[in-house]
Amino acid sequence: MSTINFTQEISNLENVLNNFAFKLTRNREDSKDLYQETAYRALVNQDKFRVGTNLKAWLFTMMRNIFINNYRKKIKRNTILDSTDNQFYLNSGGPAILNGADSAIMMNELETLVNKLDDSTRIPFMMHYYGYKYQEIAEQLDLPLGTIKSRIFFARKELKKAVLVNYKNVLGKRTA
Repeated sequence: MSTINFTQEISNLENVLNNFAFKLTRNREDSKDLYQETAYRALVNQDKFRVGTNLKAWLFTMMRNIFINNYRKKIKRNTILDSTDNQFYLNSGGPAILNGADSAIMMNELETLVNKLDDSTRIPFMMHYYGYKYQEIAEQLDLPLGTIKSRIFFARKELKKAVLVNYKNVLGKRTA
């Protein structure tokens, strides 16, 4: 593919790439920068593109990877490095007192709501919560994969509804 055709193909995909960039960044200016960086790298690495492959997919992958790399750089940049002898800057914050009462109460309430679920949805949900993969759950419970996915989905849906009802009840008691 000649450079002119390659450039034209990238130009034809500009709107789609800009939309994808905005979806990733959720910021108009950042999405423009991301598109520009992607187009630049595509032109620089044109020789790595194999004719007959999907240019759009190649550009999307490139854009996503650039976004991820930039995100990681930004996270590292926000990390505070203290090079003072006694780490004065890091240790200069006020004393932090952790109070886990709120989270403990919330976990107890969630545990109660989970235990109220029917066994057919609670067991797959808890197995998934403990880190089992869908396929592993299906094999252990000797059920089809789709059934396991559905039951976990319905468990989440039921819990969401129960949490909302519980939350409304708590608010109702506070205002009364």
